[in-house]
Amino acid sequence: MVMKRILSILCGILACMASYAQYVPPVMKDTTKARAFKNIDYKVEMQGSFSNTKTPLWLNANKHGLSSLEATNGYIRTAINRPLSVDEERKWGIGYGLDVAFSVNYTSPAVVQQAYIEGRWHHGTLTIGAKEQPMELKNNSLSSGSQTLGINARPVPQVRLALPDYWTLPFANGWLHLKGHIAYGKMTDDNWQHDFTKKQNKYADNVLYHSKAGYLKLGNEEVFCPWSLEVGLEMVSTFGGTAYRTTADGKMEVLKGETGVKAFWKAFIPGGADIGETTYQNAEGNQLGSWVARLKYEGEMNSYSLYADKYFEDHSGMFFLDYDGYGTGDEWQQKKKHRYLTYGMKDWLLGFEYHRRADSWLNSVVLEYVYSKYQSGPIYHDHTKSIADHIGGQDNYYNHYIYTGYQHWGQTMGNPLYRSPIYNENGKIEFANNRFVAYHLGLAGKPNAFFDWRFLASWQEGLGTYLEPYAKERHNVSLLAEATYKLHSVTLRWLNGIDVKAAYGVDFGSILGGINYGFQFTITKTGLFNL
Repeated sequence: MVMKRILSILCGILACMASYAQYVPPVMKDTTKARAFKNIDYKVEMQGSFSNTKTPLWLNANKHGLSSLEATNGYIRTAINRPLSVDEERKWGIGYGLDVAFSVNYTSPAVVQQAYIEGRWHHGTLTIGAKEQPMELKNNSLSSGSQTLGINARPVPQVRLALPDYWTLPFANGWLHLKGHIAYGKMTDDNWQHDFTKKQNKYADNVLYHSKAGYLKLGNEEVFCPWSLEVGLEMVSTFGGTAYRTTADGKMEVLKGETGVKAFWKAFIPGGADIGETTYQNAEGNQLGSWVARLKYEGEMNSYSLYADKYFEDHSGMFFLDYDGYGTGDEWQQKKKHRYLTYGMKDWLLGFEYHRRADSWLNSVVLEYVYSKYQSGPIYHDHTKSIADHIGGQDNYYNHYIYTGYQHWGQTMGNPLYRSPIYNENGKIEFANNRFVAYHLGLAGKPNAFFDWRFLASWQEGLGTYLEPYAKERHNVSLLAEATYKLHSVTLRWLNGIDVKAAYGVDFGSILGGINYGFQFTITKTGLFNL
């Protein structure tokens, strides 16, 4: 009940903010007609990757799923985009985009990476379709990735209502600001799941998707306060659809999820029960999320941030607390005592970021520590007539006993240090290594307007899962070195807008299957249509 009340309040505020914002006295005049076919950006991109075995982790990960593990792969990509920022001087705006890639040795020969239309009224936006969304409170180029709303998998087509930028609440003298979103969509990887599993292992069709997030910021730039504190909650649910899983006798069991109005509501406010559950009930669907926070100092030339991402899979992981006061015998289902079991606050992504605004050979530094070994402990026991103790451990991060876990097209939708199912060679869509500790370093520099570089390094020690642990610890080191040069010329103007990027990546260790090394080359041409 406590979780439902908190989520009801949070999500109710988010749902109202976009409409409430239109009652704020307008600060911008709408004096010209919208030009829906003006100021359209275009991009043409070619990429090729060449590796000895598999594409190394950081040549593959955090690219919104537009990547491949095959030793040789590539694509030609074309995109057009009219950003909402074009209409920033109006109280309403229109945006849209289409982004298509034709690929070699990908999970599909043609990829509609983005296809969306969106509108804005004052501060609120409505987006319909598949669009790449950035991570919040982290560096999108240098971080290992968010544990809930990451940038590692293909976008899910959805209807998304959002306050994308912080909106100052009309009280607290400009010190409180809010942003967030609510979205419903549908997964698109049914055919990939059929091919990967050969329909011999667990898979799911027509699965629905729901996400929501809210972020509250304490700070005031108007009084030149350099400090700010941001706290937020990110949550995701996959539900509905039809799941297929193998039984002990080798047959395929069919489980059809709910898709009515109640199912959408239970995804919004976790509740109900999973398919077939009677005595012991979990919240309907695959529910997961993160508490996130960032403390930031924003100076004139430099900024410093400390941030945290606490992942959870259920209400006990969310609140570090679970009820444990059931009776025994005929009263085994009754709550008899005011007794609760507390869980340790152990599984975190903790990070530090430094950024220098002026051009420099070293502009940004990111350090991260990721720990996921605890998962509410090694013991899971539902209370029974004879043993009343209720212990909710073995959370099995990113996996689910009905659905195929927190993945889309084989790639984790969260942090890629949780080894994605696409690496599996047994035809099972599952996360085989979700208990690990990792250290991550990201460096970047931009010495001038035409050249920039970045470097990533990750070390990881994995234990597998509670259900299928490794016989002994496995390790991995992943490295990336990347440089980008922007061509420019006064006489040969067609060169302007062309970026040439070269990258080298390598993996060492057994978590990702041995030594992987390879190169990746990308040429991008961007510009503006003036129709």
